[in-house]
Amino acid sequence: MKYRQLGKTGIEISELSFGTWAIGGSWGNTDDEKALAGLERALAGGVNFFDTADVYGMGHSEKLLGKVTKGRDVYIATKFCRQGKIDDPATYSEKQVRAYLEDSLHRLGREYVDLYQIHCPPLSIIKQGDVFETLEKLKAEGLIRSYGVSVESVEEGLYVMEHTKADVLQIIFNIFRQKPLEQLLPMAEEKGVGILARVPLASGLLTGKYEKNHSFQEDDHRHFNRGGKAFNIGETFAGLEFNKGVELSNEIAWIENGRGNRTRAALKWILQQPGITAVIPGFRNVRQVEDNLAALDVPDFTKEELEKLQNFHEKKVVPQIQGTY
Repeated sequence: MKYRQLGKTGIEISELSFGTWAIGGSWGNTDDEKALAGLERALAGGVNFFDTADVYGMGHSEKLLGKVTKGRDVYIATKFCRQGKIDDPATYSEKQVRAYLEDSLHRLGREYVDLYQIHCPPLSIIKQGDVFETLEKLKAEGLIRSYGVSVESVEEGLYVMEHTKADVLQIIFNIFRQKPLEQLLPMAEEKGVGILARVPLASGLLTGKYEKNHSFQEDDHRHFNRGGKAFNIGETFAGLEFNKGVELSNEIAWIENGRGNRTRAALKWILQQPGITAVIPGFRNVRQVEDNLAALDVPDFTKEELEKLQNFHEKKVVPQIQGTY
C-alpha cells in the first residue's frame, strides 16, 4: 500500500481506501458479518481511511465503522446534510450541523472526525457560504480535523476551491467521467486540495459483470434512482442509461488485458491520474475488498492507452451522459 498526502490536512491516507455506502444500505441486501469481515480485510491490507455518511443506512455504516476501528489508528471521513432538506438553509445552521456531528461522533465512537464533508449540497448553498463559517468553528474546537465538500459537478468543485477554505473535494470520477481532468484536478494540485474519487466503477458498470436488462433489487439505488428519480443521476451508473453503459463498458473490455479484470483496470486508471489523493470504491464482502486491493499491483496504462480512453470518453461517452456533469 502507498500513502498520499490528503491536501493540506497533514494526514497521509492509503491511495486505495474504501467507501461504506454499500454496507449501510441502498445497494440491495446487506450482511453485517460480511461487511465487518470486509472492513477487517481492508485494514489488514494497509487501508487507513474510510469514507461514510450519516445517511448510509441512516447511521448504520457509521456504527459498523465504529465497531471495527475502535482503538485503531484509522482516519474516518463522514458527511452531513442529507438527513434534512438539502435546499433549506436551516439544514446548514450552526445548531443543526453541530447536532449532525454529535450524532455521527456517537455512532462512530470518536471524539472528533478527521474529515467532515457537506454531502452534495446545491450550488446555491455553497455560494451562500455560512456553513463554512460553522465548519471553521468546529475545526478550531477540535471536533473536526478538516472539512470538505462532496460535489456533483465540476462547476461546484471549482467554486468551492475558488471561494472557500475547504481542505478536500470528493468527486465523481472514473473512465466514464473524465471531465475533472481538464480544470478541476489541475486546480486541486495548485491549491493543495485533496481529491477523493467516488463512483469509481460507475455503480458496477466498469466491473464488466452485468449484462443488459439486469434486474436490481427494489431497495438498490440502481433500481430506484434510474433517471435520477431519488437524487442526482450521476451517482447511479455515472449518469448513463444502464443498457448503454453496459455497451460502453464492453467496448473497453481490452483494458483487462494483463490487468486481471476490468475492476482492477478501472481503479488503476484513476490512481494514475495526477491530482487524485485516493480512490474509494465500495464493497460488501471480503472478496470485493481483495479484488479492489489487487488493483494496486496491476500494470500502469501506457500513454497510448490513456489517449485511447480519452478519445473514447469524448466521442462515445460524453454524448450519452445525462444530467449535470
